Amino acid sequence: MTKKTQVGLIFGGNSSEYEVSIMSGSNIYDAIDKDKYDVHPIWVTNDGYFADEAESFKVLKDPTYQVKNPHKVTNLSNLIELTNLPEIDVFFPIVHGNLGEDGGLQGLFRLLDKPFVGDDILAAAVTMDKEFTKILAQRVGVPVADWLTIKRPEYEDKANDKLNYDFVSQKLGTDLFVKPSNQGSSVGVSHVTNKAEYEQALAEAFKYDDKVLVEETIPGTEVETAVLGNDHPIVSGVGQITNAAGSWYSYENKYAADSTSTLEIPAKLPAEIVEQVRSNALKVYQVTECSGLARIDSMLTADGRVVLTELNALPGFTNISMYPKLFEEAGIPYTELITKLIETGQARYAHKKTLLHKHD
Repeated sequence: MTKKTQVGLIFGGNSSEYEVSIMSGSNIYDAIDKDKYDVHPIWVTNDGYFADEAESFKVLKDPTYQVKNPHKVTNLSNLIELTNLPEIDVFFPIVHGNLGEDGGLQGLFRLLDKPFVGDDILAAAVTMDKEFTKILAQRVGVPVADWLTIKRPEYEDKANDKLNYDFVSQKLGTDLFVKPSNQGSSVGVSHVTNKAEYEQALAEAFKYDDKVLVEETIPGTEVETAVLGNDHPIVSGVGQITNAAGSWYSYENKYAADSTSTLEIPAKLPAEIVEQVRSNALKVYQVTECSGLARIDSMLTADGRVVLTELNALPGFTNISMYPKLFEEAGIPYTELITKLIETGQARYAHKKTLLHKHD
């Protein structure tokens, strides 16, 4: 009998997307091909504690389950917990947000010398930062919403009139989005149309990051596509989001059980628009040096422009998430998609092993 691959499924973390990560981990655990893989859940608690396997199984069944951190420290001081597991062949991180998809966890896997699913360190760090993603997208000719960047020292300089709503709205219009540069899933993001909302939005965004983007609003509907692979990635079809409850696809609309957002897969759009969305996605995926997977979101304007919104290099894997739904439509069902992602991570690792890192 062929030996099963041992998969370390890491979820949780201390980011604002903790609950989404638990849901994604639970979905992956339920759907993974158990004939090929033995799965070892590894729960990183809210305060940064590596729970043991028994505790990790409990939270997969009950996301509200809590465990006490005996170390009383907010770091991974009990990383040694991994030694209690069988030899892990490949890690599957589904830790969204800080540390999980900004290069931190990816650096740990590199130090452990293990294959892992998703971006390597550079792409993880670059795609977590919305401004760097925009700059690189522009480099390959992909349109992005115009923006201004505000860093914390500028924000704290109350004499700086270049931050006020009047100045910013002259440059970008009165209808704006305010976003932390390093966050995902619409966390800390506000849609503003006046001075009071703008000032409140800045205060909210700076709770999450030291760099905040103020963007022009691009009117239209959100279209999304998914990418899978390393050097020769494949791009799914296009989905479209219509949101009846508000003006944009907020965190609540993404994940709430009573969400009024409708996902249309495939989107009923002209073929040339679909191809533009897919072409832009591939360009951004490649220029940011992504590997494994990403979901690329854009706005489609009334006059047919496709404007990049963001690249999510570790998209949600919940049962309502767009990434797996898009590939299901493309003929790759959920379980097979998980297998392909694991194999993609292993293939990248095997290739890296062929590169020379020292003089022999």
